[in-house]
Amino acid sequence: MRIAEVIGRVTLSRVHPSLSGARFPIVVPMPLVALRDGAPDRGEELVAYDKLGVGRGDLIGLSEGGEAANPFGKTLTPVDAYCACLIDSISF
Repeated sequence: MRIAEVIGRVTLSRVHPSLSGARFPIVVPMPLVALRDGAPDRGEELVAYDKLGVGRGDLIGLSEGGEAANPFGKTLTPVDAYCACLIDSISF
């Protein structure tokens, strides 16, 4: 799991039935130097699956790969990344 910042949102006109009811935020992974020191370094933008209701500027826990493809038990969902949690605060 990585920490990422929400920077925007994707709006779909049609969606796969297994994805209905979700949002698709655009997020950028945050390296330690960006979290700790506010450095402008960021990862590459990606679109995540979200059912938590994240908004622009929120920090999230981002799961990718195999964990993202099957976080819902036996229901397979065609996603590469999803918002696992909202982060209230970080302390070092």
